Amino acid sequence: MELKFTVGGRIAKPVEEVFEAVVNPDHLSQFFTTGGAQGRLEPGAVVTWDFHDFPGAFPVHVDEVEKNRRIVLRWDGAEDAVEPDANGARCTRVTMTFELLQDGRTWVRISEEGWAANPAGLKSSYGNCEGWTGMLCAMRVWLEHGINLRQGFYK
Repeated sequence: MELKFTVGGRIAKPVEEVFEAVVNPDHLSQFFTTGGAQGRLEPGAVVTWDFHDFPGAFPVHVDEVEKNRRIVLRWDGAEDAVEPDANGARCTRVTMTFELLQDGRTWVRISEEGWAANPAGLKSSYGNCEGWTGMLCAMRVWLEHGINLRQGFYK
């Protein structure tokens, strides 16, 4: 069994604004990376994301960025929860897509894959699925209403 998921949602903002909210660390820190983000998402970059609910900065490897359309990232997973790649790295792959809808909203989809088909992989994939769903909800409320849903949510 291959462990992977896709979550998505619609945000009532133009695709350029929604995309910028993810690639710009100053914006991302307003609604998602509660401990801050360092570095703009650009191909080949290694940026850091920090979360109050999971203390300690995470390195995020940026593989692809297609402006206003797609972002592909890799980040470390727990050793027992993620399958090693050809180089022995234990990372999951995250793909975000951004699509302008006819009504002017943006449809954002986030997919993640790469977990080991074992109980630790299943638990980790469920946790990340929950996290990305929360990120989409928080991004929508921040972009549409200027409210940070995560502030005080975890602590």
